[in-house]
Amino acid sequence: MIAWLRIALAAVVILAVSIVLIPLQLLALSFDWRLRRRLPRVWHRIICYCLGIRVRVTGRLEDRRPLMLCSNHSSWMDIMVISAVADVAFIAKIEVAEWPIFGTLAKLQKSVFVVREERRKTGHQANEIAGRMADGEIIVLFPEGTTSDGNRLLEVKSSLFGAAAMAVPASPTGTVVVQPVAVAYTRVHGIAMGRYHRPLAAWPGDIELLPHLLDIVRCGAIDAEVSFGEAVDYRADSNRKEVSATIASRIRNLLNSRLRGREIS
Repeated sequence: MIAWLRIALAAVVILAVSIVLIPLQLLALSFDWRLRRRLPRVWHRIICYCLGIRVRVTGRLEDRRPLMLCSNHSSWMDIMVISAVADVAFIAKIEVAEWPIFGTLAKLQKSVFVVREERRKTGHQANEIAGRMADGEIIVLFPEGTTSDGNRLLEVKSSLFGAAAMAVPASPTGTVVVQPVAVAYTRVHGIAMGRYHRPLAAWPGDIELLPHLLDIVRCGAIDAEVSFGEAVDYRADSNRKEVSATIASRIRNLLNSRLRGREIS
């Protein structure tokens, strides 16, 4: 009974906040106001609170621009958690645009939808990413290309770092800052979440969204830790595979440190 009351209350608050903020965001998008970058963070902070997702941050977001964040990806919650701590936009596969709920939210956040199979569109998409990064927007890339079970970092696809390479010529400094980020789900109701229970937070993609969302709301208390690592400067002469390997190693170390509750050298 208490769980269903929590779900009902969360739904009412989320609906009320959305009714106020979504029209304002649509207006900001129409006129390309900078407010469109800030409103999603306000919305996601409130949603995290309603869903019982408690976010803790370690490390520091880079001040330098242009900036691309590269994060591990285990759940739809990653988007809310990262958006709750920084004004960001995401690179997403084109299929996401058609997803119920998430597709609409992605458009409201002005995500960049990429068609990886059609090379003729790649240049246009990369130019959009480059232009927005040069204008000071923070772009988030999930270089695994899919979601995991939350216990490990999957293989990082170096080809996805092409967006950073394409943005280099548009950078006033000739450099794109690429910063590793790890999102780890570490506790449920204050108790350490082991590897066998972490799939409660993970959403590998073969689980239906609504039941997973209801499970999260019923739970009502999940701790998420966002860790910002040491950035890499991506220049015209940088090797994409070397940069991706370095970023992958740093994400993996950050993730393992948070999951184990201690620093890993």
